[in-house]
Amino acid sequence: MNKKHLAAYAAVAALFGVMGALVAVYKKPAPVTPTTIAHDGQVTNPAINLYAQSLNDLEGKPQPLAQWKGKPLLVNFWATWCGPCVREMPELTHLAQEDGGKRFNVIGIGIDSPTNMSEFAAKMNIAYPLYVGGMGGTELSRAFGNTNGGLPYTVLIGADGQVIKTYLGELKFDELRADLAKLGS
Repeated sequence: MNKKHLAAYAAVAALFGVMGALVAVYKKPAPVTPTTIAHDGQVTNPAINLYAQSLNDLEGKPQPLAQWKGKPLLVNFWATWCGPCVREMPELTHLAQEDGGKRFNVIGIGIDSPTNMSEFAAKMNIAYPLYVGGMGGTELSRAFGNTNGGLPYTVLIGADGQVIKTYLGELKFDELRADLAKLGS
C-alpha cells in the first residue's frame, strides 16, 4: 500500500469518526418508557427492575435496592473519573442532608471499582448511600433511557415507582429543586 492510499484511508476514517461524533452529540435520547413488556409477558418498568437488584455497598455487603421503595428516590449514576459527576456530588450531598430522607431519598450507583469509589467517597464526604454498579450499572441506566450510557445520569422515581424525570449530564440544581418541590403537591 502506498502513502497516497494510506492517507486516503486515514482521511475517510477521520471523516466517519467526525460524523459519528456529531450524530452522538445531536441525537436526542430515547424517551423513557414507563412500562415495558418483559420476555415472559409481564408488564414491568425500569424502577421495578431497579428495585429487584441487590448491589454491594462500599463495604462489600449486598444491599437490596427494594429498601428504597415507597418514597421518591433520586438515583445518580456516576463514576470517579467523570468530571461532571465529581462536580455535582457535593451539591447532591447537601441536598440529601438538607432533606434528611423526609420527602425523598438519594442514592448513587457507581460505574467504577469498589476501591476507587471508597477512596473517593471518604475524600469527598459523600453523605448518601453509594452502591457499586460496575459495568452492570451502565445497563441499569440504559433501562431508564440512557441509550448512550452517558454520565452523570440521574433518575427521579416517584413513590409509586414511576419515573418522573431523567437528567443527562451535570445536574442543574435549580431545575432539580423545582422538580423535587412538586413531589409534595
